[in-house]
Amino acid sequence: MEINLREKNEITIFDIKGEIRRSEITDVTLHQIVKDQLDDGKRSILLNLSGVEFIDSFGVGEILASYISTQNLGGKLKLTQISKKLYIVFQVTMLTKVLEIFDEEHTALNSYTQD
Repeated sequence: MEINLREKNEITIFDIKGEIRRSEITDVTLHQIVKDQLDDGKRSILLNLSGVEFIDSFGVGEILASYISTQNLGGKLKLTQISKKLYIVFQVTMLTKVLEIFDEEHTALNSYTQD
């Protein structure tokens, strides 16, 4: 998994590529990187999953833990540009009822001003 961070209108965007899965290679997890941003005072987080090819149960847990950590601090975590295959995973786990998921990044970014 590769994560590049960028900011737009005070929203931290995570451009994620590869697979979100358990790995013994690194101790750095998606949830830890989100928590680091939260520790820096960031409260609007957008996960751009356009480059994600695979997610396992650990990855789903990472996204859910990131969502909960963000919510607990009064922030918003949203998802954008997920593949149909990943969307099915979120449907099966019922996370489509919890997470805000947007097809287009600009629509997701605009949604932060409407909250």
